[in-house]
Amino acid sequence: MAMELQQRGFSLFWQQTIALLKKNFLLSMRSKRATFLQLFSSLFFLGLLFGIQKGMDFRSKHPSTIRAVNDPQPLTNPPIPPCEHKFFIKHPCYDFVWSGSGNRRIESIVSGILANNPGRPIPSTKVKSFGTKDDLNNWLLSDPMRTPGALHFVERNATVISYGVVTNTSTYIQVPRASEDPTFKFQLPLQLAASREIARSLLGDSKFSWNVGLKEFARPALQDPEAGDSFQDSSFGTIFSPIFFYAVSMFGFVFQISTMVLEKELKLRQAMTVMGLFDSAYWCSWLLWEGIMTFLSSLLIVLFGMMFQLHLFLKNSFLIVLLLFFLFQLNMVGFAFLISNFIRKSASTTSASFAIFVIGCGTQAFAGGLYGDTDHKTRYRRILWSFFPPNPFSGGLNLLLSAVEHGGISWSRLSLCDDSSCYSMLHFYRWLIATFFLWLVLAIYLDNILPNSAGVRKPFYYFLKPEYWTGRGEEKFKENALCCGSGSAPPNDSFSQDDEDVHDEENRVKLQVKEGNVDPNVAVQLQDLYKMYSRTINFSCHSCCLICCYCRCKIKKPFKAVQGLWLNLEKDQLFCLLGPNGAGKTTVISCLTGIIPVTRGNALIYGNSVRSSVGISNIRKLIGVCSQFDTLWDALSGQEHLELFATIKGLSRTSKRSEAKKLLADVKLDDVTKVRAGSYSGGMKRRLSLGIALIGDPKVLFLDEPTTGMDPITRRHIWSVIEAAKQGRSIILTTHSMEEADILSDRIGIMARGRLRCIGTSTLLKSRFGAGFIAKISFSKVANDVNAMENTIDSKHHEAVKEFFRQHIDVTPKDEDKSFLTFIIPHEKERLLENFFAELDNRKPEFGILNIQIGLSTLEEVFLNIAKKAELEVAASEETIKPLILPSGTTLQVPVGSKYVEIPSTISAENPRGLMVEVYWEQDDHGNLCISGHSDETPVPPNLQISTSRLVTAKPRV
Repeated sequence: MAMELQQRGFSLFWQQTIALLKKNFLLSMRSKRATFLQLFSSLFFLGLLFGIQKGMDFRSKHPSTIRAVNDPQPLTNPPIPPCEHKFFIKHPCYDFVWSGSGNRRIESIVSGILANNPGRPIPSTKVKSFGTKDDLNNWLLSDPMRTPGALHFVERNATVISYGVVTNTSTYIQVPRASEDPTFKFQLPLQLAASREIARSLLGDSKFSWNVGLKEFARPALQDPEAGDSFQDSSFGTIFSPIFFYAVSMFGFVFQISTMVLEKELKLRQAMTVMGLFDSAYWCSWLLWEGIMTFLSSLLIVLFGMMFQLHLFLKNSFLIVLLLFFLFQLNMVGFAFLISNFIRKSASTTSASFAIFVIGCGTQAFAGGLYGDTDHKTRYRRILWSFFPPNPFSGGLNLLLSAVEHGGISWSRLSLCDDSSCYSMLHFYRWLIATFFLWLVLAIYLDNILPNSAGVRKPFYYFLKPEYWTGRGEEKFKENALCCGSGSAPPNDSFSQDDEDVHDEENRVKLQVKEGNVDPNVAVQLQDLYKMYSRTINFSCHSCCLICCYCRCKIKKPFKAVQGLWLNLEKDQLFCLLGPNGAGKTTVISCLTGIIPVTRGNALIYGNSVRSSVGISNIRKLIGVCSQFDTLWDALSGQEHLELFATIKGLSRTSKRSEAKKLLADVKLDDVTKVRAGSYSGGMKRRLSLGIALIGDPKVLFLDEPTTGMDPITRRHIWSVIEAAKQGRSIILTTHSMEEADILSDRIGIMARGRLRCIGTSTLLKSRFGAGFIAKISFSKVANDVNAMENTIDSKHHEAVKEFFRQHIDVTPKDEDKSFLTFIIPHEKERLLENFFAELDNRKPEFGILNIQIGLSTLEEVFLNIAKKAELEVAASEETIKPLILPSGTTLQVPVGSKYVEIPSTISAENPRGLMVEVYWEQDDHGNLCISGHSDETPVPPNLQISTSRLVTAKPRV
């Protein structure tokens, strides 16, 4: 059913943009984990930063160092504390140790210290005595951390007793909210106790009053240099918090670049472009979608920052902070668009994104210093520095962080700066906006000129052409001398057409081009279509172990994929293009749909040239394409696929739904319309791809192996769909199914090695290029006989029929079994067949024949013959040789395709022409000729043309 497209121009552009936005929304909703990470990863990063800030703030409010002492309180007669009060003391421990034991007076003094300790007498078990000072010191060194202090007593004379105090100052360790000063805690109490008891001993008065008071000097707090008034004042806060904010903002960058590259890698963008998607709609949809996601991400970052009470978000204006994060993430969207032009595989996006992230982390440390210096001498360095998006973002962050201690930046102070040597927030906003548009323009420009799989590449000056902006004034293909083969590409190799129909088709097209005749029945016209892939050099390195690697350089020779096709494809017909793998079938379709540019020649589809960008745009409005490999989104359903492509084609909202429903029913997917394509089988995906190709009533339909993977029943149904689609259309079909080509095609062309080798109807090709006629003889069963007798009779009948064929037309059976004999009769025997089969029919009872069937060769045999002939032609031109090993052990180098090959050094009196073998050739899976076997060594008959071979190894003949 023909369908009028409803949308054109701007309305179609906007319709396509909305459809792609819907597609992106559905894909995001069905990839919940990735979407959640893109939007809510900031919750984790800012939560981590919140925890660090709380720890730093706690440290600043409760420092582990000595606090300020403004009015010290006096301390009178401080006691010797228990040794357990010492930080990190080992158990069991001693309150103190002393030397001078053995001296009665000193022992009496120590006893007084123990008994008179204020508030707590010290048990004798909590002290340890030594005879000499050296003994005590050796014990302290051998078993440290057993006592807070020691006393060394020496009696000089009756009136002089000296002592020394030793305290363990190596354990001056700070812990949160506490500190230990060994001087006040242990040394002074020991000193006072020893002085008191020595004075009482010298005075001889054990009750002598002894009161001593201590008071510290007033002093300020002694703080750790790393501890500030808040997290923002700490070195960690000023240096590392921008990296956290940078990481939060960069998380979505990985998803953005990965999604775009994956869509190109899977050729999803190519599929949409071929079906008529505007490049402007493609870029606009991505920009709008990523803009929405970026705004939501930025908003959540600011809200989470306020929720966690981070000073950056609380003290600065909400709009200023939001705008900084939004502009940076939007700038990275443009940067992702630019980078995606240089990455072919989605697996490489993670590495590229991480590299950019690491570089950005490294530049954070320098941003503050560079932007804080407004010296004219460093102006150009600052300009270059600002082209990398993380740098102006870091400069803005540092400005906001430094403004926190002054109350933050309000909207009214957006363009102001407190320091004359710094830049304002407005400066960084301008840089982020300007570079965003720079990345976006560069991304679109490079997307148009760099070669990739999206379509024909434009010249670097394409934007200077008026037709690019107006969409009119299609370029005329300037090759008026097409029939003479002129052009800039290499000329065709010398080749004579074997099929006169190919020659006639070429002459017909050349005449139309020369005279400027336009046949209204011709939908597609190929004019010397030529595609050659130029020489490429691939350099790759691989590691062979942990410490070494190897590299290799591979040079691919120029390859002629399509060589000079002249062809008319008419309306209301299906043209089937056959050929082995690598023959050029898919390349022809790619050239006609604008996926790859042609090297020489031209092709017109309803008068639009594939050599013109405007022509390609018009062509894509007229065509439907079912590509060789399915290009589908696994997360979208069959109905969503068809509605998306219907919108791209320009169908109205009501039309696209009804058309999608009808096509899903036509391809037998109406029961799985809501099921995601990722759950479809291979055959179901092919049917969906066919439905997409039929959407929008295309005038030309390209079907590249559309029934691959389908079961026989479904394949038959799809054949009926394709047959019904012929009306009003020209269909170009490629397939490897000869049955499919035989049933569906109105005309068939067989390609091999980039050339069209034959063209015509299926019957014509069978009669001209087949092996001949196929005769199948079936035999009747002999009833009521035992098996042995039946086998004897069958064998007798078989031999009689084989002898009859051999005597009359000199052919032997190709296939033979108990019930059938199959013969291939060459075309040159055609004049004998009428009388031959008449006689055979009369002798059916004699031969036990049940039925005789005769027909032309199959299309498969025609295909194999054409492909083999092409391989022989190439082998002859390239002088390709293959090794042949004989049973005698002799190895020969045989020219590819040679049937009869001589064996060197076999000439003798008995065999004056020497010996030879007949070589049997077959084609492998890639269509290349290989040796399948050979005959026994036989003498060379007279007058037989044989091929020469080269002897490689020889065994002695007995």
